[in-house]
Amino acid sequence: MTALTRWHVGPWTTRGTRPGSPFEPGLKRTPDELNFDIVGLSRILGRRQTLPEEMLVRRCQAALRPTDPRLCGIQILTDPDLAGDLAETAERAFTWIAAQAPSGYEFVLTDAVELRPLLDLDAPVVAIEAVIHLAGVPLPAARLAASHVRRSTSGHWYAGDAVCNWSGPHDTEAAAVAAVQAAREHLVTQLQTAAREDLARTARRWPPVPLEPA
Repeated sequence: MTALTRWHVGPWTTRGTRPGSPFEPGLKRTPDELNFDIVGLSRILGRRQTLPEEMLVRRCQAALRPTDPRLCGIQILTDPDLAGDLAETAERAFTWIAAQAPSGYEFVLTDAVELRPLLDLDAPVVAIEAVIHLAGVPLPAARLAASHVRRSTSGHWYAGDAVCNWSGPHDTEAAAVAAVQAAREHLVTQLQTAAREDLARTARRWPPVPLEPA
């Protein structure tokens, strides 16, 4: 499988409590629920499970994802062996997820699976979010310059992040991409104005404008 197209920087699972930390019902998953989410995320992203892993997920499903509405952050696996098997499966799943990170980014496991930009200006690919972070000054073009492009159910194209649209609607994918490219050019100028020529020079190594799968 090829590396993933970046969808968004930030958490890709619901946040959860780490082992040994107090539970936060309604706010964060329990450790078992978080492990279940990590395994589920890997499946969504294309990881093929072994038969024992599939059976494990089915055994955990009823306890961690009940059909009746309950707050998250409460459900746990009462069988310690089952919980241990799920934790090991989640660890393997995250190792697989980490290997799928797009160039210039990394997946990390904190209290959620998160995608972060690598802050290495000498790398072959430099994430725009890394440049924005290292600039340390307001950059008006940053929001749109870091956008990805997606198609809406109406057939129009938008540029934005995981939550908001910053440009559009556009009639074509090319028009939405062009809006992001123009913002990137403005970003270079703003970096130069801010005396961050070192960051501006990385522009030729920024990733292509990400296109979200339809």
